[in-house]
Amino acid sequence: MYWQSDFECMERGELELLQLERLQATLNRVARNVPLYRRRFAELGIDPYDVQSIEDVQRLPFTTKADLRDNYPYGLFAMPLRDVVRMQASSGTTGKPTVVGYTSGDVRRWSELMARILTAGGVTKDDAVQIAFNYGLFTGAFGFHSGAELIGASVIPSSGGNARRQISIMQDYRTTALACTPSYALHLADTLDEMNINKTSLSLRFGLFGSEPWTEETRLEIEERLGVQATDNYGLSEITGVAGECLERAGLHINEDHFLAEVVDPETGAVLPAGQKGELVLTTLTKEAFPLIRFRTGDLTTLIDAPCACGRTLRRMTRIPGRSDDMLIIHGVNIFPAQIETVIASTGLGDPHYQIVLDRQGHMDQASILLEAPESFCTDSIKQSQRILENVRIRLQTELGVPFEVRLVEPRTLQRERDGRIVDRRKM
Repeated sequence: MYWQSDFECMERGELELLQLERLQATLNRVARNVPLYRRRFAELGIDPYDVQSIEDVQRLPFTTKADLRDNYPYGLFAMPLRDVVRMQASSGTTGKPTVVGYTSGDVRRWSELMARILTAGGVTKDDAVQIAFNYGLFTGAFGFHSGAELIGASVIPSSGGNARRQISIMQDYRTTALACTPSYALHLADTLDEMNINKTSLSLRFGLFGSEPWTEETRLEIEERLGVQATDNYGLSEITGVAGECLERAGLHINEDHFLAEVVDPETGAVLPAGQKGELVLTTLTKEAFPLIRFRTGDLTTLIDAPCACGRTLRRMTRIPGRSDDMLIIHGVNIFPAQIETVIASTGLGDPHYQIVLDRQGHMDQASILLEAPESFCTDSIKQSQRILENVRIRLQTELGVPFEVRLVEPRTLQRERDGRIVDRRKM
């Protein structure tokens, strides 16, 4: 079942010609309208008209998260603000988000791409899709919402949280498809058990999950406990819906008519052949307001060239097993340790030693910050200590969107090596 078979099943030669045409148009647009790219192209002696093959993209400079941060908020927009109809954001490493703009054409294409992913995952106009990603400045929920509406499915925008209410909605509205993070899906399964509700009393058939790494074992557990066919999908706040699994579930089909995908060595930046694991690099081919050239995602994957039994000719990528940088994914939110460090330093504690501890309670992430008590705390009142800790906790929740427990530990009890600053027991 396809949403746009003309593109999803396009002959490879035709697809590559389409990619090249769209790449050339994008390069000319950013060279004219985005100062960063105009300057970098000039420094490297690159003329967009010299790009005559897909392989020539390897001559182009990378774009990094640091570039997005340094050009906050609108420095990478290729269209004037009067043509931008929506702005959303992703987390940044210093507390400032990355602002992403969309033209009306961008929003329309985003909806079409998500309609593809939903259709590949089994969703039709006869389904009721419950979206339990958080709505807000982050993009997670909006793509599923608009894609499902485009298909003609009924959309239930339940957002995140309140698992018992989510279960009640599933029962009352006869939800047939669920979109959320895989860890939240397992939390919902735990809640079903607590409420003594049998999965067979629900109408669920399909589950579309993403926003965090997960394993085949997790997929099997979700399917067994919720009674769904579970598929993975991949997108970025900066780029939107990149790829999704079909029901063959043998890799995520990349929307190659809109994104040019490469896998590079995280250390050297050298392009790796299909079949080798490396960092995913994406170039947008159709984005108008916020085009990106060779964006280093930080996500590790492998490209798959072999044909898929579903009939789609789009290349596939393996699931994301982890990151090439220090980014953490907590409750489906991307967080960098530097953000946490900035918050701590801004709350009057100076530069204390700290440790980030990540656990799982049931199937939900639990995040804690351990702070070494400054020597002054030996003489300060307990109330003052509690006030400072509460200030740190509130700032972390407000600025990062994730609840943290904050605790004091004795001075000089935490490791000084940076490798010991993060203890992620979720992987143990």
